[in-house]
Amino acid sequence: MSVSLPMEVPALSPYYQKLQEKIVSALGEATLQSCLSCGVCSGGCPTGAIGAPVDPRKIVRQLLWGMEDKVLGADMLWLCTMCGRCTIYCPAGVNMGDLVRALRTQLAEEGRVPENLQKVVDLAIESGNNMGISQEDYLDTLDWMQEELQAEFGPEARIPVDQKGARVMYVLNPREVKFFPLCILAAAKVFHAAGESWTFSSRSWDATNYALFSGDDKAGGILVQRLADEVERLGCQELIMTECGHAFRSIRWGPEQWLGHKLPFPVRSIVQLMDEYLASGRIHLDPSRNSELVTYHDPCNLGRKEGIFEEPRRVLRAAVANFVEMTPNRENNYCCGGGGGMLSLSEFGQERMAKGQVKVEQIQRTGAAIVATPCHNCYDQLNDLCLHYHLKVKIKNLVELVADALVIEGKE
Repeated sequence: MSVSLPMEVPALSPYYQKLQEKIVSALGEATLQSCLSCGVCSGGCPTGAIGAPVDPRKIVRQLLWGMEDKVLGADMLWLCTMCGRCTIYCPAGVNMGDLVRALRTQLAEEGRVPENLQKVVDLAIESGNNMGISQEDYLDTLDWMQEELQAEFGPEARIPVDQKGARVMYVLNPREVKFFPLCILAAAKVFHAAGESWTFSSRSWDATNYALFSGDDKAGGILVQRLADEVERLGCQELIMTECGHAFRSIRWGPEQWLGHKLPFPVRSIVQLMDEYLASGRIHLDPSRNSELVTYHDPCNLGRKEGIFEEPRRVLRAAVANFVEMTPNRENNYCCGGGGGMLSLSEFGQERMAKGQVKVEQIQRTGAAIVATPCHNCYDQLNDLCLHYHLKVKIKNLVELVADALVIEGKE
């Protein structure tokens, strides 16, 4: 049975007036009242097809009726991955992802963020990265990867740290340091092959910003400012982000929201930089070195939110011999189910696996042996889905495939 919206919105309580200000700031005037309750958003939500308890209309209805306690007390706000697919389909343009985040900011102010998600943000603020990796361990990992780089390319190949005046400062997801150091090596190979002037920072190197998910605007601003200060300290011209969708979204969207101004230098993903290297002839690839069938997963924050669709596809077509698209793709691609902080919300682990079922079925239809994705959150979620659903495919970042396909003059 459908529920109609009331003819008149109830008078707002002082608490709700404050909440409404957040909503208007996030969405613009009268956006909630524009909701037609047509259900197209629910149809666009990939999790709706499997019965996951996320109904965007329910949030809008309850807010319009002044039922803010029900909304802010609902698991729905944390089960939503804020992927934005519902907004693509909404005829009124109601941006549910931004609405959900606006509501989370209220919960963050009240200290009502789920414990495990809050711990990730707190650890990043306290230790400088969201996994609490010590500076010694971080620098040891870089030294180790430099030894591997030099074993392949000779002593002139370096992984520079605190190189003042370098053109590019490159930042990582802590998972690369702790679990996937070969991703660091792959990026170093690409930079070396391109003859890039680049550096890591010894101080601020964590690209991630889980405050985007928790709603903690103050913490979000601190984490963005740290990266900005380090680019300035080292005198770099450009900040290049590792393959991490939410990190890229945070550094592109966050400065104006959290700091009140744009950053004074450009920010790009390494995927965009690799696309530029290929177009300018700074790197050359042999796609036959990646002969297995590869498909591509569009991360929501990199794709739908930031419009990075064609660059990764150009890179993949140059790096692999056999590429096949998922259907649907680009703006219409299905979320992996791990966004919005879900990977940190262990209490919703069962729901996270259920959300990913539609993605598993999408991958299976391609027949691909490898799923490439430029996002470590997606990478981890897709790996978990493969284990859970016994899907025998490999998950790889684009930089890994590019590094494997590099053709270096004078080197077999």
